Amino acid sequence: MTFLKRIFGRGCSHRFTWPRFDNNGRHYQICLSCGAAYEYDWNGMRPTGRLLTLDLQGPATSIQR
Repeated sequence: MTFLKRIFGRGCSHRFTWPRFDNNGRHYQICLSCGAAYEYDWNGMRPTGRLLTLDLQGPATSIQR
C-alpha cells in the first residue's frame, strides 16, 4: 500500500525517530520510512516541518523551498 501511495503522489507518511541533537544544538528527527530529517521544536514537542540537510562533519542547515 505504501508503494502505491508514493506512485499516486501521496508521498511518505513520515514515522519519526526520537528527537536528536545536531552539532549546533538544534533538535531534529529522521523519518524511518524515507530518511528525511526535519527540525523538531523541543518546547512544543512536535516537528516544525522544516527539512534539514545533515552534515555529519559539520552543522546542519535548513533547505530553502
